[in-house]
Amino acid sequence: MSHATLTAAGLTALLGPDPTHGDGPAYRLLAARVRTLIGDGRVPSGARLPSERHLTDALGVSRTTVTRAYAVLRDSGYLTSRAGSGSIARVPGEPLPTHGPLLSRPAGEDVLDLTYAALPAIPGVLEAYERALPELPRHLAVPGYHPVGLPETRAAVARWFDRRGLATDPDQIVVTNGANAALAAVAAALTTPGQHAVLETPTYPNAIHTLRAAGVRPIGVPLAGDDWDLTSIRRTLTRSRAVLGYSLPDFHNPTGALLDESGREELAAVFDRVGAWLVVDETFADLALDGHNPVGPTARHGAGRVISIGGTSKVFWGGLRVGWARLPRDPVLVDRVVRARHNLDLGTPVLEQLVAAHLLDESDTLVPRRVKTLCEQRAALADALRNRLPEWSFGHPSGGVNLWVTLPMARSTALAAAAPHHGLRLAAGGRFAVDGGFESQLRLPYTLPPDRLIEAVERLARTWTSTLEPGGPQDPWPPLVA
Repeated sequence: MSHATLTAAGLTALLGPDPTHGDGPAYRLLAARVRTLIGDGRVPSGARLPSERHLTDALGVSRTTVTRAYAVLRDSGYLTSRAGSGSIARVPGEPLPTHGPLLSRPAGEDVLDLTYAALPAIPGVLEAYERALPELPRHLAVPGYHPVGLPETRAAVARWFDRRGLATDPDQIVVTNGANAALAAVAAALTTPGQHAVLETPTYPNAIHTLRAAGVRPIGVPLAGDDWDLTSIRRTLTRSRAVLGYSLPDFHNPTGALLDESGREELAAVFDRVGAWLVVDETFADLALDGHNPVGPTARHGAGRVISIGGTSKVFWGGLRVGWARLPRDPVLVDRVVRARHNLDLGTPVLEQLVAAHLLDESDTLVPRRVKTLCEQRAALADALRNRLPEWSFGHPSGGVNLWVTLPMARSTALAAAAPHHGLRLAAGGRFAVDGGFESQLRLPYTLPPDRLIEAVERLARTWTSTLEPGGPQDPWPPLVA
């Protein structure tokens, strides 16, 4: 259980503009907004909320409004008050103290988990392990720490970039324990605590957490529908003096959007002009479902301030924890990232690096099988939603693994909270927000087989109906998201 203290400024940012504006008493509106934040995990269970006085000052409302809002939250089980500890967030019915499940329920439960944007291992992973195992003995004569990565793995990643039209030297590659670890190493190398980073919102929630863990303050710039608001990104970079940006231009997670070539050129130019670093997450770049990905790596543009990160989890297998950062041709920069990474871990397992090298070199053969599976599953999920929940709306992503669904009412958190009672696990839209919001959105990965996706939508329809009834059940465990 978290015991972090949430500042008044931090809670105010999560609450968004005018949290007491609407129909009904101001204190009840404020309590409802805080309850939503606790329910979907943006205010973690166990977090200490700001004092009534500090929150009153931050919001510019009356002390009575905040006092009564906290009283409502205590009465409904969302706050506990302890002498000397202040007001502590919790979820009703939660045993104290304890720890909830992270990404999945215990094996054997009939729960369809849609919190994963990942699939089982692609055919070919076992064969790659079989080919890699005979290569392992020649590595056993040394200690096995490779903070920059094995030469053969770095070379395989460089060839992957070469095939995509971006000439890359193996010396530009740092191999990490997944793409998120690459982001952590880059953030540790290029930022200091208190500096700002600009992200799209919605975005990948683990990227938000990783940057915050590095002491970086994320600032969200809303996507303009399914496109990037480059004007707002430039304005935000300039005003905040952000030193870092994080973007998902290839089949964006969670929306599935794809930034075109001219947009990538402009995005890189924006970061060049302000002198900030742009980290581009290419985890989904190979998963074009409607033909070949028509755009190339963003790092082809700009003056050398684009860092590309990626990994094997979405294309090949989440259990293969191998990722990378592709850095500009600057040995000093590479050394900075490697030194920062050394403070996080000492290297990536050797066998897994060998496996990843084989898979990357065979990706042109293996990936079409993954794409075929995803196309079938995307169609199954979309058809089931149209049949059972026709009032829900969503686009047709040309790649990636997610549908970003718009609900007819702002009930995403309630839907995710009720879902486990119907054998389903969901990630509410708010989990993907940098600064709150997306109560009318829901990410639905098409990562299960078609028959299971159809069953998931049946359960989803029952769950939706239950959320429209007063006093629906609450799940005490907002899941983590992959």
